Amino acid sequence: MTTPDIAARRVLGACAALMVGALTLTACGGNANADANSSSDSKGGADSATKTSAAKIVISAKDGSTDASINSTGVKVSGGKLTDVKMTVAGSGQAVPGSMSANGGDWKPKQQLERGTKYQISATAKDSGGRTAAANSIFTTVSSANSFIGTYTPDNGTTVGVGMPVSFNFDKVISDKKAVQSHITVSSTNGQKVVGHWFGAQRLDFRPEEYWKAGSKVTMKIDLDGVEGANGVYGVQKKTVTFTIGRSQVSTVDVNTQTMTVVRDGKTLKSVPISSGSPEHTTYNGQMVISEKFTQTRMNSRTVGLGGEYDIPDVPHAMRLTSSGTFIHGNYWYNKANPPFGRTGTSHGCVGLPDVQGAQGATNAKWFYDNSLIGDVVIVKNSPDKTVSPDNGLNGWNMAWSQWVAGSAA
Repeated sequence: MTTPDIAARRVLGACAALMVGALTLTACGGNANADANSSSDSKGGADSATKTSAAKIVISAKDGSTDASINSTGVKVSGGKLTDVKMTVAGSGQAVPGSMSANGGDWKPKQQLERGTKYQISATAKDSGGRTAAANSIFTTVSSANSFIGTYTPDNGTTVGVGMPVSFNFDKVISDKKAVQSHITVSSTNGQKVVGHWFGAQRLDFRPEEYWKAGSKVTMKIDLDGVEGANGVYGVQKKTVTFTIGRSQVSTVDVNTQTMTVVRDGKTLKSVPISSGSPEHTTYNGQMVISEKFTQTRMNSRTVGLGGEYDIPDVPHAMRLTSSGTFIHGNYWYNKANPPFGRTGTSHGCVGLPDVQGAQGATNAKWFYDNSLIGDVVIVKNSPDKTVSPDNGLNGWNMAWSQWVAGSAA
């Protein structure tokens, strides 16, 4: 005899069996509500298809990837519009701000991502029928160990002198120089041909054959993101840098006469007395480019391998000419009873101008400092020393053009 409890269990069991059958049909793509006698071309299949959103979301950084770009990572959609995108630093949950295009077609972070960092992106979109699509990705950006960057000069938006080269210093050894150089282009509005030259495996400079034309605009396009510079080491930079060439100023130091003549746009502005290097510490000959300016700076002989000969904490109006330590600067510690300027060389290789302590006086040193730009040229001639090496500072102008072009990898 069947008890009420047993009957109830049988009914529940039958219902469960029917539900399993319905789920099985649904999982296989059929219509659980379709008539059992419907033909295979009934509209049940069409109804199922209409439930799938036409919006297709693509996150550029694939889920689980470990070498995602820090520049081009973002979200795009086709067949619909993005409705929401959230990006966070995985683990901490820190939000990464981003911006969506006006048409809802793409989203990207507002700032460059950090190298070697894990992120998460969750995105949703809707198609024209209001159906929703979603996508997620957890990924890690390329690590510092597996990527390289180039520190470059000049900076975007600056105005520089006619001698200013574009100079890259890479933080990794570059073995595929051609690949790297071919993804950096430098052009000028005046049409000068610009060529790159490698100094070793980590420095790449660009310049025209002659000094830049005054007033021209120079554009540097860096497209190194994803470029393999060495085995398993990829670039991460992608940006455009523009700078302006100012007036032409070239100053010539004549060691024979201990004077400097400043010429701007072909006209002599001023001739000032200087004191170059002493016979024991001569000044380099050659074309040197001002690469840094300091109203005051400390100069210690130990930093240039000269022992403890001097340590001056407040050298005024100092402008760097070489990476090895040659400056043109003010001098307030000279013998007031017997000034050397215009008469004899007394420095440790620098070019000195009369000045006062504190960099406040109306001196020749202050005048020259105020009237000089990063990238201006200072030429030294008639010194008993050798010509400065082209890679000692931004001084590639001391290399013949044919030799410069021969050092190009592109």
